[in-house]
Amino acid sequence: MSGAIDWLHHDTAGLLLLCLVAIALLLFLIIKIKLEPFISLLATGLFLALAAGLNVRTIVGTALKSSDSVLEKGFGGILGHIAVIIGLGTVLGALLEKSGGADVLSRRLLKLFGPKGTPVAMGLVGLIFGIPVFFDIGIFVLAPLVYVAAKRGGKSLVLYALPVLAGLSMTHAFLPPHPGPTAVAGLLHVDMGWLIIIGLACGLPAFAVAGIVWPLYIAPRVPVSVPDEFIAAEVEGEEKPEPSLGLVMAVILLPLVLILGATFGTLILDPHRDLLSFLTFLGNPAVALLLAVLLAYYLLGVRRGMTNAEFSELSSNSLKPVGMILLVVGAGAFFGAVISATGVGAALAKSLSSAGLPVLLLAYVISCGLRIAQGSATVAIVTTGGIVGPLLTTDGYSQAHLALIAAAICAGSIILSHVNDGGFWIVAKYFNMTVKETLLTWSVLETILSLVGFGMASLLWVII
Repeated sequence: MSGAIDWLHHDTAGLLLLCLVAIALLLFLIIKIKLEPFISLLATGLFLALAAGLNVRTIVGTALKSSDSVLEKGFGGILGHIAVIIGLGTVLGALLEKSGGADVLSRRLLKLFGPKGTPVAMGLVGLIFGIPVFFDIGIFVLAPLVYVAAKRGGKSLVLYALPVLAGLSMTHAFLPPHPGPTAVAGLLHVDMGWLIIIGLACGLPAFAVAGIVWPLYIAPRVPVSVPDEFIAAEVEGEEKPEPSLGLVMAVILLPLVLILGATFGTLILDPHRDLLSFLTFLGNPAVALLLAVLLAYYLLGVRRGMTNAEFSELSSNSLKPVGMILLVVGAGAFFGAVISATGVGAALAKSLSSAGLPVLLLAYVISCGLRIAQGSATVAIVTTGGIVGPLLTTDGYSQAHLALIAAAICAGSIILSHVNDGGFWIVAKYFNMTVKETLLTWSVLETILSLVGFGMASLLWVII
């Protein structure tokens, strides 16, 4: 018996077996037992820690001190990095939504592209508005605009809905401040500026194929009409005073510009100059998003009649869904910390080295498998980040390569959305599609986004 335990705790094959059992347990708890992902990740991490032979003090500390434990360090390390970013990003998105920024953006683009270019315009609306707004919120806000465009265009609703969905999904998967990319940046220690650069390089080509080319092909084959009741909600929004397009774009792009300014400044400026310190401060993601929120609060809120009480209510309502997201990410980071502490990460790295399997491909395949099995992109990302993170500590990967691995994980997390994904049912409901039609349109769109995004990451891996 002691020989078997020793094999599990110290042998590469034994440690890998423990990791596989832990992942199987995680999927069982989420899929079969229907346990919250946060609780499932926490329970699985504790199981793996005990099964791999970590002592109790290492796992949870003592009754008097637990700050050095794997549990608190795993949770605290990642939440200190992402909680402020996700919180501020959520409030910024709520301000843009409340102000009618989506209406301004869509109408200007529709006018610019004309009737024939309406699908492209709708895709750009989803792409731009998706930067600060969560995926499901983006659908709720933009769906009425899609209905009107489809009614005026007289073609299948699919032609106008898929471009918007592609834009929202791409930004949600590849760009901060969305939870998945922000979490994986913390887990892999990727600079946020590099994540934005690589996310755009991988995500934009994927958006072009999935959001422009694919709808043109599939829409004539899946005719979906717009029920009259879908249009009713749009009429109310027409009366609201609207901000200017320039103001909306400035608020959306300000944090990205500041973050990229700090990244490029680090590459080209003298590290001892005050200018770099100034750019570094402004380009810190938390600072950049705080400035954007304050700007939006004043220009989109105070100047347009919003009271402090209204802003407080708007902020608190928008932040309610964030709590569970942060708990899932924290539990996923703990799971990853356990993998590192038990030696599973080192065993996996040794096996990969002997098998010659590229870490980029491994990251993508694991993320794909977790996404298809349990449906949640965030769970797929944080779990994969926890597994892959310990493999990256010894090989001296550059920030660009770490960002590419993060992009591969993000790409895998959106593949083949189907009936176990909440987003699948939101899309089906809001765009009047049957399950079969949603599988033919939305599920394929997500798979194209995933495959092209990973293909771009693989290409850039060879070039950089």
